[in-house]
Amino acid sequence: MTAYDVIVLGTGGVGSAAAFHLARRGLRVLGLDRFPGGHDQGSSHGQSRIIRKAYFEHPSYVPLLQRAYTLWRELEAIHGKQLLWESGLIEIGPPDGVVIPGVRQSTAEHQLDVVELAPKDFEQTYRGFRLPPGADAVFEREAGFLLVEDCVLAHLSAAADAGAEFHSGQEVIAWNATAGGVTVQTTTTRWHARKLVITAGAWARDLLRSLRIPLDVRRQHLHWFACDATRYHQQHGCPAFFYETGEGFFYGFPQIDERGLKVAAHGGGTLIQDPLRDDKSVDPAERARVERFLRRHLPGVDLRPLDHAVCYYTNSADDHFIVDRHPRHHDVSFAAGLSGHGFKFASVLGEVLADLTLHGQTSLPIDFLACDRPGLGEN
Repeated sequence: MTAYDVIVLGTGGVGSAAAFHLARRGLRVLGLDRFPGGHDQGSSHGQSRIIRKAYFEHPSYVPLLQRAYTLWRELEAIHGKQLLWESGLIEIGPPDGVVIPGVRQSTAEHQLDVVELAPKDFEQTYRGFRLPPGADAVFEREAGFLLVEDCVLAHLSAAADAGAEFHSGQEVIAWNATAGGVTVQTTTTRWHARKLVITAGAWARDLLRSLRIPLDVRRQHLHWFACDATRYHQQHGCPAFFYETGEGFFYGFPQIDERGLKVAAHGGGTLIQDPLRDDKSVDPAERARVERFLRRHLPGVDLRPLDHAVCYYTNSADDHFIVDRHPRHHDVSFAAGLSGHGFKFASVLGEVLADLTLHGQTSLPIDFLACDRPGLGEN
């Protein structure tokens, strides 16, 4: 029987990064997943994800993001292809809302490069966008987007080059940890290793059920629309964008190919039980909501739909990540509940999980993401 040091359950955004960081440190790594790398059944797909440092969700994320940027650039050097595009990001919202005060707080605490945009200059600079009356706008120069499938495949390739082994078509039935190591039972095989890393996305709630931490899985829709390329193409300087409005949060990306401009609502979503049995078709009411946003704020988008996809948010009770060792099985580490804003952290969360697996701790600041923090649930 092949002896593995670590099994990684789930090889999407974070799992692929964990496998890479473990393998590059000389461990014998086995990655298991139901689907091949870069698949479109979970959370790590859909062309692009925003990356930003001035984190409105909480300033404590900023040091992790600063490390994430370094690691994404290191992965690019290994992969030989650009993965992170610093298109810049405009963020718009009420001055007493969630986004603008949060960005300003993170900017002040960490001395980040964020520019305040005067209303009289906003639409002259960003011709394709409208600033709502009374709203403020900021621009983060170093923000932009990651090519999500390319990032996953780059981590998997680099991990394989470092000696990691991957098997798809492996549906996990159960796992067990004892003093002698861990066992993972799939529909086809029983696997053994000294350590286990769980990075299963929408399936984490089943694999971590013993912790009794509530995790909700919600369907989110992604849309691509035809647009005026002179206003919205990356080559013409269009940034990524994030709006806080009376109808909710909306975000999007400059056009980078024939699929047009990508836009989606952030938050909310439809509660689902099983992504594999979910209806992934267009929701007319949800699309109409996105179209209302575009009509009001991005007048150069002609609303002709070009593409559509579905991905899944796995939400914790407080919408912050859960990254820790299992409190009863210290040979098991996990990342779960990334709550729709985790992919940009995949590179650094992979490093964190490698630290936890090898040393039981990490020098990176993750205490605020612990599984025993107040209000998260039983463990």
